[in-house]
Amino acid sequence: MPDTSARTAASESGTCPAPGLLRWALADVRSSRAPGVAPYAPERPIPWRGPGVPLAGNASRPGPGSRTGGRAAIDLDRVLRLSLAAPVGTPGRLRPVPSAGALHPVRAHLLIGPGCSLPPGRYAYDPRAHRAHRRGPAPDGVSPGVLVVLTVAASRTVAHYGHRAWPLLLLDAGHAAAALALAGPPAADVLVCLDADAALLSTAAGLPSAPDRPETRPGAEPELPLAAVRLTPTDVTADAPGALAAWAGPINAGTPSVRTGTEAAVPSELAAAQHLLHHIARAPELPGGTWHPAPRPGPVTDGALEKRRSAPPDELTHPPGEDLLARLLTTARTARPDGPAWTAAVGGDAPALYATAPGSGGLDVRASGDARPTLARWAAGQQWIGGTGAVLLAHGCPGDAPAAAVRTCHLAAGYAAGAVQAQATALGLRSRPIGSWQRADLGAALGDAPGRDWVVHGLAVGAPPPPGRVAPDFVRHPPTAERPPAPTPLASTPRTSTPRASTPLAPTPSAPTPSASTAPATATTKPAAPATPPGEEERP
Repeated sequence: MPDTSARTAASESGTCPAPGLLRWALADVRSSRAPGVAPYAPERPIPWRGPGVPLAGNASRPGPGSRTGGRAAIDLDRVLRLSLAAPVGTPGRLRPVPSAGALHPVRAHLLIGPGCSLPPGRYAYDPRAHRAHRRGPAPDGVSPGVLVVLTVAASRTVAHYGHRAWPLLLLDAGHAAAALALAGPPAADVLVCLDADAALLSTAAGLPSAPDRPETRPGAEPELPLAAVRLTPTDVTADAPGALAAWAGPINAGTPSVRTGTEAAVPSELAAAQHLLHHIARAPELPGGTWHPAPRPGPVTDGALEKRRSAPPDELTHPPGEDLLARLLTTARTARPDGPAWTAAVGGDAPALYATAPGSGGLDVRASGDARPTLARWAAGQQWIGGTGAVLLAHGCPGDAPAAAVRTCHLAAGYAAGAVQAQATALGLRSRPIGSWQRADLGAALGDAPGRDWVVHGLAVGAPPPPGRVAPDFVRHPPTAERPPAPTPLASTPRTSTPRASTPLAPTPSAPTPSASTAPATATTKPAAPATPPGEEERP
């Protein structure tokens, strides 16, 4: 198979941004600087022409070359309905388990070969209409299965979260990758890649190779490619990097429709986020990326995928049992071999931070004391976290991490949180992702060197209230420090490890906010945002 497309895409990638710029951006995100006020950004329609192809009812009509007789091995109606389709009856909310405030920036491009429920070709998926817009033919000889390239459109997230938006975009793309992987049919093998070269992903999806330059697609919002998922029939040998290179031939896909009056100047904060994401997603050294299998956690069924939701805080106050918490932490730790570390904070009579015990599947105490009030301050002051049953924390990503590590850590954290959330739903638990963290230097709070071990993502988990008890109403709660302690979650089982700390987790000094002399010219400090109106997304 020729590899000229892969080499071309890699050569266009150039180099990553200066390390100083990325360090500045990380420090700014992790500082206490609040996002500024910005005009509301409405959701933009999918920019592809035509009515689109309905996905429902195509499962019994396999594309040419199917090896499954009268039925397609990969039913795209089922896969996309269980993963990315907008839930029925929830206007204004695109996916049920957002990690970045229900702004839903992720878009999916379907590169379909034989053996699927749609004919081979390039398609763009519309999650609201649950339709696929055909954008062009498939290359000759493309292997069976579907390759899904996940991109992000940043404008709404940046308008809502300002300078804190770009890590949330990475987290949300990781959640979407997990949703697709978990929805993979039994007759398919699933591989996930979080580090392929952005230019190669763009070329394979039929998108411009420089999405941070709006003039490349006038009238359409740039899409920044970040991840890919490959679904292959089980009787086919999967060569995911080869399949990606095969799709990355000359662009022969439909172009977005141009809308008059949409060529306005890009706000500086949005331009900065697009530029940063475009450059940290470059990987010219290994354009095809690394692909890892995506097993589904044991209890996760199609029903669990349909029922998963981000629960309101008042459904998260009761802690899960020790066995359930250990299972969730194990899934978080093993979901991605390239992912961050995971720890759980629990309150009760013996509050502590817990990690999985090596080789035993149980729990070890990492530090004693109730970390939840501090986590509430770190998570943009969301005080409900101080009374939640348990908070699972993804942490790592030093302040001087290279671009590839920053990208992979955040994508893998979102991916693992998505897998754990589906497992929690299957186990009868409630959960809610927590995406935005400031001053959350977990390593320094535990006595390690500062700046080396930051919280990058979280997942609040709660069990249903015991029979006869009603979940409390957070509106009437006193401040976190005055609340009564939560029920004891883990104190009944003796521990064999020695706690590293004996006092509650203390807040750490803020990451230094970059000075005006080192900040990019596009970053400006604006007044703090007002409180979010009822029914709107929560601003961190």
